[in-house]
Amino acid sequence: MRRLPSLALLALALGAGYVAVTQPEQLPFEVPWVERDTPTNPPQTSAPSPSPPSGGVTDAAIEALVAREPISIQALRAREYPGSALTVVRNLNPGTNYSRQVVSYESDGLTIYALLTVPRGTPPAGGWPAIVFNHGYIPPDEYRTTERYVAYQDAFARSGFVTLKSDYRGHGSSEGVAAGGYNDPGYTVDVLNAAASLKRDSRVNARRLGLWGHSMGGQLSLRAMLVDRDLRAASLWAGVVASYDVLATDWNRAPGAARPTLDPLQRRYLRALSPNAYLEDLNGRPIQLHHGTADEDVPYSFQQDLARDLRAAGQGVEAYRYEGDNHNLSRNLRVALDRSVAFFRDNL
Repeated sequence: MRRLPSLALLALALGAGYVAVTQPEQLPFEVPWVERDTPTNPPQTSAPSPSPPSGGVTDAAIEALVAREPISIQALRAREYPGSALTVVRNLNPGTNYSRQVVSYESDGLTIYALLTVPRGTPPAGGWPAIVFNHGYIPPDEYRTTERYVAYQDAFARSGFVTLKSDYRGHGSSEGVAAGGYNDPGYTVDVLNAAASLKRDSRVNARRLGLWGHSMGGQLSLRAMLVDRDLRAASLWAGVVASYDVLATDWNRAPGAARPTLDPLQRRYLRALSPNAYLEDLNGRPIQLHHGTADEDVPYSFQQDLARDLRAAGQGVEAYRYEGDNHNLSRNLRVALDRSVAFFRDNL
């Protein structure tokens, strides 16, 4: 259920730090420790090369550098997410009180497939509430649209929610390349176009959309919330939701390997690249967290990290700790599902 982003994130930070220190002419800002040739400041042939103080780079300069990364919140907000009509590919055996279909939609010029559930019966005024359902990491060549997460999706479908579980690009029959969810924007773009496609569906109330995300899907959901302000609530299970500077140093180290270190400039860069740096933009839209303390894939501390960041940003958070439980909350699955269903009933 996971990808290994630490080395890639560390490479991003190291690259940013190196460029900021050694190649300021490539940055979208001027760093204060570089002398410019002016009439009152003639060239020096033997000038020393002091190490620049990281505090000399302003937050605005860091943000300008971060904005050049396609995965950044700024870059994602600059894109458009039109979605498309949901096209039925095939009908599946129905659930207890809902239909099941494999559908497709358009994202970034690609055809993306998804599993759609729709409650039977008369919808409420304005249409059904809907949940964009974001699965965790599964090796793309092993992924199947109708496998895994069946019980999870069923719980929301039976409770009167439309659900749409996207096969991110490169998964199943979806077009495109599976480039990962942490350093490439593709999966997030697919999630945002899934939400846009639900908004276009006459059966759905476009004002009552939320996200459910597990593991990698937790981060995709958080990022999508910060890009699309129409998304009203998110329930994140065992999410990879720590800030990027934490992911770069505290996740997936080889046994016995030393903890990587970041200098202050690198840490500031990764922090600014993280969705966690923009939590004030939730503007009170609620987040619910679930995590087991015995999770061997994603540390429980990642939930604690996001909860602290949310509170520091003045946002509320509903966080549940499951003592001794694993990455899939297998020992508390029914309790966690009931809590998530209740959360969406209260907030969508």
